[in-house]
Amino acid sequence: MENSHDANTGSAIEREIQNTDKTGVHRREITKLTNKSLANKSLNYTTVFWFVTALFGQWFFFYYIMGFYGTSVINDNMEYWNVVFEQFGVTPYRAGDFSGNLAFVAHALGAGIVAFGGAFQLIPKVRNSFPKFHKINGYVYLTTVFCLAISGFYLVWIRDPDPVKLNGIGTTINGFLILGFAYLTVRLAIKKDIASHRKWALRLFFVSNAQWILRVGTFSYLVTGNMLGMKPAFGDPFFYMWTFGCYVIPLLTLQLYFYAKERGSNSVKYVTSGVLFLITMLMIMGMVGYTPFLLKVLSGGPITF
Repeated sequence: MENSHDANTGSAIEREIQNTDKTGVHRREITKLTNKSLANKSLNYTTVFWFVTALFGQWFFFYYIMGFYGTSVINDNMEYWNVVFEQFGVTPYRAGDFSGNLAFVAHALGAGIVAFGGAFQLIPKVRNSFPKFHKINGYVYLTTVFCLAISGFYLVWIRDPDPVKLNGIGTTINGFLILGFAYLTVRLAIKKDIASHRKWALRLFFVSNAQWILRVGTFSYLVTGNMLGMKPAFGDPFFYMWTFGCYVIPLLTLQLYFYAKERGSNSVKYVTSGVLFLITMLMIMGMVGYTPFLLKVLSGGPITF
């Protein structure tokens, strides 16, 4: 009897231990799933934060492009560009240079169209609910970025070939990236490889919006530098690096996002979220500085820094 009692007691203890182990494993699984959910939410929320911020910034940039360059073209008053920008050592309009002026108009207006239409291609609700619009807008977008790249080549290598400056080299590399990414975006869409198509479309989005990123980054540097008491100036080394950084850094950040989204651990997702949040805050600082500048250009008022 005593041995039977001991056996029953031992079995009860073993069952208790097993139940305790199962409870512990269950709790660990719940904790793991909770942490994964929080990491995914963090990445998703910061992505939305970045996108909404970029959307407002790009659409205001489109408003400026059409209000300044578009209006002056319609009113046949392209000479006004020089009135505004000669103080920066730039003369966009040149009397008698029809092809050069046309290339500049194509480059400027193309940047505005890309800024406005590109965002629609990234919104899943638009892609899924309006596939025909997505397709037509995609054709318009691809045609525009092609013109953007070709006009950039013309401005750098034909209109102002001697000497080709560092920003011209940056524009040239950016143009080749636009053409290459556009080709891959179309080719993968034709092959019905939608996942890869979307990745290359995102890369195309960033390189084709380099003009806007360049300007926002420039003003972000000026604003944050002044806030930190660094006294930034246009001759600083930052501007030479940012000539290339305006498309290299977004591409590297996008690659980090892809990795975090697909294979990254929770810690990688949190780090990526932090990077996106920091970049978005710097974008906001740049937009805060850039917006008054654009409004002064549109109003014809004096431009000061």
